[in-house]
Amino acid sequence: MGPLKGFRILEIAGIGPSQFCGMLLADMGASIIRIDRPAGSTPGTGISTGRPVLIPDKFNLMNRSRPTIAADLKSEHGRNLVFQLCKHADAIFEGFRPGVMEKLGLGPDDCRAVNARLVYGRMTGWGQEGPLADFAGHDGNYAAITGALGAIGEKGGSPAVPLNLVADFGGGGAYLAIGILAALLEAQRSGSGQVVDAAMVDGSASLMTLFYGLYAGGLWKDERGSNLLDGAAPFYRPYRTRDDQHVIVCAIEPQFFAELLQVANVQGIDPADQHDQSKWLEHIDIFDSVFASRTRDEWAELFSETDACVTPILSLSETPDHVHISARNTFVTVDGIRQPAPAPRFSRTQSGIQCGPQRYTGLEADMLRDWGLSQSEIGNLTEYDS
Repeated sequence: MGPLKGFRILEIAGIGPSQFCGMLLADMGASIIRIDRPAGSTPGTGISTGRPVLIPDKFNLMNRSRPTIAADLKSEHGRNLVFQLCKHADAIFEGFRPGVMEKLGLGPDDCRAVNARLVYGRMTGWGQEGPLADFAGHDGNYAAITGALGAIGEKGGSPAVPLNLVADFGGGGAYLAIGILAALLEAQRSGSGQVVDAAMVDGSASLMTLFYGLYAGGLWKDERGSNLLDGAAPFYRPYRTRDDQHVIVCAIEPQFFAELLQVANVQGIDPADQHDQSKWLEHIDIFDSVFASRTRDEWAELFSETDACVTPILSLSETPDHVHISARNTFVTVDGIRQPAPAPRFSRTQSGIQCGPQRYTGLEADMLRDWGLSQSEIGNLTEYDS
């Protein structure tokens, strides 16, 4: 099931972006074995990542679609397991700071020595080199240094934190998945693997390409809340409704803006003045009053069959039941947990959630056998050092 069926990928367990990458590839059908630290290495948590993240296994949804087995990579048995799996794998990826895998004896040169076709993916915040490469960081740090965080927020206010979507998942996990897939395609032609250096700082900068182009052309002000797509434009911003909920207006094109004015029965705004920035504050005041006159759901119903580009801003609890989201089965239920379905979609080799997040007990041998390990190898490798 899935377009990546038949590809074997080894995941050295991490959290955040590398987890997300593993989920994407596994949902698309890749056979992934996730190697984590032995259970109990993080007392009091449901996951053994070495970090105090209190997420029980069943709710750690980014670990779905592939099994997790335990191995102490500091032990000879654990390292041998990785090497044996690398012999049968198309790719391996990890999310440690630079040099950690090399210290374990499991760096790119070590692993590719047993399989020249192996693609080796590396997920870091700052990259494999550079002045900050060896320092800690999180999504906000990487988004901050690339200009992304500084561009998001209200004019005169503090930057708004866009969850950890920009660097962790967009600039990190998604770019690592793209890089691994590109390297796998190239390896099929050349017969040789390579290292994929996916840095969240690089990915975050890449996501900002449009805005750096606009800035270079004098079409973007280097100031929050002052541009077409950052909430300054009255036709591209959220508005509070009568019930203290919100709708988002995204009527950028002239025909959509004209329909917005017509459907909402807006008085005092000439459609020809849409891009006259000297009138934007006046227009915002008018729209504020208009949208405050009805509830969010009343506006949603009024605009439901129009091209005015007005939609309700939903909560996590509301989203799965929205008529469009429900009709497309954008959410599915696995093991009693409603969660986003795999994306994107394929017409012939459909993706799917292979299983919920799980830590295998007693099934390691079956998984290793499926990957081509012999019974003697399995017997030697399933007794890990404590």
